[in-house]
Amino acid sequence: MSVDFSYLLRKEDTGATFRDLDDVVVLAPVVTDDGDPIPAGTEGTIVGVWKGGEAFFVEFPEPAGALATVLPVDLRRTGRHTP
Repeated sequence: MSVDFSYLLRKEDTGATFRDLDDVVVLAPVVTDDGDPIPAGTEGTIVGVWKGGEAFFVEFPEPAGALATVLPVDLRRTGRHTP
């Protein structure tokens, strides 16, 4: 089963501000889990939603595969993933 197909099977909250695989931009500087700084204005992709949207796990392209936990107040959605 492909990842895209599995997303079709789950129930989506179409009114949710953010969800898995949405493209976002950070509004404030954040620090990755490895300690690398990510400046405000950097684009990334949500790869995890914590506690119903209290925080989001965001992957950034630079440094390669960088991951950071970001609060929703520090994010703006730039694109919605549609499988």
